[in-house]
Amino acid sequence: MSEHTNFPIPKEAPVAVQPNGALRMIIFDCDGVLVGGEHLSTALMSEDARHYGWNISDEEGNKLFGGGELAKIGEMIAEKTGKELPADWDMIMQKRIVDMMRTKAKEVDGAEKMLQDVIKDVKLPIRVGSNSSMAEMEAKFASTGLNKYLPEERIHSGRDLNMPKPRPDIYLYAAKQEGIPPENCVVLEDSDAGVEAARRAGMACVLLRDLNKPAPSWPGLMRIAHLNEFVPLLLKIMQAQKAAH
Repeated sequence: MSEHTNFPIPKEAPVAVQPNGALRMIIFDCDGVLVGGEHLSTALMSEDARHYGWNISDEEGNKLFGGGELAKIGEMIAEKTGKELPADWDMIMQKRIVDMMRTKAKEVDGAEKMLQDVIKDVKLPIRVGSNSSMAEMEAKFASTGLNKYLPEERIHSGRDLNMPKPRPDIYLYAAKQEGIPPENCVVLEDSDAGVEAARRAGMACVLLRDLNKPAPSWPGLMRIAHLNEFVPLLLKIMQAQKAAH
């Protein structure tokens, strides 16, 4: 366990993770939290942007397009290049991404072990809320084998439901499906948009990101650098809540 999880829970953090609260549900983002390879998707988008005349590198594309809505990315490419993209550009790109992920998706380091430990030791309901489409997540989870821990009815797509982050709707929807109030949920995220969605939803949030990299300036945000820190952090929160009650 990293030393970081020994830090006190921020007093500004939502009640779900406070000693006087009750943590009852975990919601995971998908890309960058459970499955890696978002850079492969953004590389495809960057390649297409170059095809239309935008001289953008894969690295720049990853920063600009990562976590974004495909329709908005298509609009960005059209605006930048002055070219007219196909009306269904987002659907075409989505199919290319799904096809690629059937063979190239990789789990984030430690994801399977973390899910096993959540199920075995934490014993709270889990759901996924992502901006990816259901087709994309099904391809990613099947190709990595994580689908055995994540039944389809527990996976929710901001794209398919037309409620993309940073809107809070996808997280509120996941909580509603479980019948658990938002204030009893914690979200594991890796993107700024996802953190903002969790904050707006009134949920606690743990950011998975290298501690040397910048993070959103939300005082209530908790941070970990590796997935092996997540379950110890949850158990620490739940032990404090049990002792307080």
